[in-house]
Amino acid sequence: MKKNIAWPSTLVLGASLIAAPALHAGTDTWFTPLTTSATVVNPNDIEELTAPWVAPAGLQQINWVSLAEVENPILSPGQTIQRVAGLDAVASMFDMTACHPNGTHLFIPHETEFGAGVTRYDIYANSCQLLFAGDGSGNWTSDYGAFDPCRWTPNGTLFLAEEWSGTGKVVEVLNPMDDPNSIQTRQLTAIPRVAHEGINFSLKYKNTIYFIDEYNSGSIYKFVMAKRGDYTKGQTFVLRVDDFVSTGGVAEDNWDEQAQGVSREGRASWIPLTDKNGVALAGITDPFRDGPSTDPRSDNTCRGGRPAADDVDATPYGRPEDMMVSRLRNGREVVYVCITSEQKVLSIEMINTRGGAAGPQGGGRAIVRTFLSDAGTPKNLGFPGTTGILNSPDNLAMDGAGNIYVIEDQPNGSSTGGDIWFARDRNSDGVAESLDHFLSLRADGSESTGMIFNPAVPTEFHISVQHPDSTNLNNVPDGFGDAVWTFNLSGIDNKRFVRSLTRGRFRRLTNQ
Repeated sequence: MKKNIAWPSTLVLGASLIAAPALHAGTDTWFTPLTTSATVVNPNDIEELTAPWVAPAGLQQINWVSLAEVENPILSPGQTIQRVAGLDAVASMFDMTACHPNGTHLFIPHETEFGAGVTRYDIYANSCQLLFAGDGSGNWTSDYGAFDPCRWTPNGTLFLAEEWSGTGKVVEVLNPMDDPNSIQTRQLTAIPRVAHEGINFSLKYKNTIYFIDEYNSGSIYKFVMAKRGDYTKGQTFVLRVDDFVSTGGVAEDNWDEQAQGVSREGRASWIPLTDKNGVALAGITDPFRDGPSTDPRSDNTCRGGRPAADDVDATPYGRPEDMMVSRLRNGREVVYVCITSEQKVLSIEMINTRGGAAGPQGGGRAIVRTFLSDAGTPKNLGFPGTTGILNSPDNLAMDGAGNIYVIEDQPNGSSTGGDIWFARDRNSDGVAESLDHFLSLRADGSESTGMIFNPAVPTEFHISVQHPDSTNLNNVPDGFGDAVWTFNLSGIDNKRFVRSLTRGRFRRLTNQ
């Protein structure tokens, strides 16, 4: 448990840096990359308790908060968090975190099958409060399932959304800094029901929200607000590569069932699913239909966003997951999307959008590229190589210099640790020159998730260890459990890179 932390002087710069304009991204690799993935250790081994990641020299990792700490009545009296009954004491499944713009609080969603909620962690007070949660009944009028994305909004509210459980709801916490007894939430019914994970706000087009469907034939969407700052009304579009259908693509088929030669990259268009008032267009499935995250080819009760995309021949990808929004050197906006099943990350460059309403299809144009992939991107270019492979890229993070980090959905049950990679795109053209091995997780049965840089302390980032085997108290009665760790870069031997963070050459805005 941390006490009397000496906070970096950069904290006081937070407000001014957050407001600074975003420039193009990309620096040289600032660390010596790893050469192999970690070996997984047993639950509650000293490595899990003190340093779960193998890291480059100079990086300090500190446990910020863990279930073991929160649930200890002596160490943490009065703190609240939620475990879900009937799941073998599997706890709250810490997932993708959001950070308050002032760097004072983290918001931790719980990716549980039932009873999903969100915890607010006060960094200064070292205390947790459960803001709200479903009732655990599985009745989705009163319950929530599998909160995965968590995003601080430009309106000072908080987004949460359901992935593999629940019905695909997007929930907004209207007053996330208030007392838990007065927390107010609402469902954003104007955003289609899909298997939500990546959801983020445009930097350039202030009326636009990007989101994905993490189905194994999922597509990429955007929501254009009818009025800037109003998330309750707007028009939804889905991305279609121009040559997808003409080269033999079938939207209903999974990504790996497409015929050889089908084009899923290149020039693309944003195709409307609704009109400007948010009403589903005639002749397509209702994209707002509640339902499970199942295959629309065999279940006509599934969530409506997926079959609606199929109806307009949207391009399918292998489990799109997290996303980050940035700008390329040419000044255009780019959206990076993890494509988990395909072991790659896409870059989607926005062109001719003019706030989301231009272009021949009404939603603007884009160019889809492979930003990086396990098969196609060199690893540790210019450094000793690595035996690590890019395996199930799941989450993305972006630092204050605009660099992208790729977090794997591993190790789970593997004996080899899950990795975090640095995407080297020095010329900021949307295609990485190298994939450099940054961190490797060794906590048994877990995965890294929720990596986020602190917008007020740009040398600091947080990562969650989700569902380690030590979370299951039936098997590990004194288990350490899900935890959030923080890293600080101020001690690394690369002062030039540290200055690039603290001077805000590329400031992440509050929605990142």
